[in-house]
Amino acid sequence: MENFVYVELTATNFYFNSLDNFKRHQNVKKCWRKVGDGYTLLPIAYTEKWSLPECRELAQKILYQLSLGAIAYGAIKDNRIVGFALILNQRFGSKNQYIDLAEFYVSKPYRRKGIGKALFQMSCIAAKKLGGKKLYISAHSAEESIAAYKSYGCTLAKEINQSLAAREPCDLQLEFALK
Repeated sequence: MENFVYVELTATNFYFNSLDNFKRHQNVKKCWRKVGDGYTLLPIAYTEKWSLPECRELAQKILYQLSLGAIAYGAIKDNRIVGFALILNQRFGSKNQYIDLAEFYVSKPYRRKGIGKALFQMSCIAAKKLGGKKLYISAHSAEESIAAYKSYGCTLAKEINQSLAAREPCDLQLEFALK
């Protein structure tokens, strides 16, 4: 059994190069797409892989959001980040019920080891502390990604954040009711 250390990421332990060894690699074969009034799994194949500049750009985004009061968590193995989550601190929705899970990834070699579930649970606790009633996720539409979110108990969002949906039009907009 591998041991992972989970920490809150801050400007004192997270840097512009903290994601340099992160393996964002996914061979996508099928994606969910809106068809009529529902969603259908379609054969859409491509490989998603982050370059070093993309990893550093995301690290800069996380640092910026931390400076604005966002909360981030990391799963650490051998002094490297192998999973992370970023929770923004602004509420939205008709009743200010949503908190955005803005970033949520597990490095390819460490998937299916419980890291995502642990980070998701930590994100829910953080969102609740920020006054949220629901966690909002603009989720990658790949079959495996949506299956993971469904396994956590996420459902299609009752209200769509139009800004997030416009930024990633192929994403599925999901929510998770915080208990």
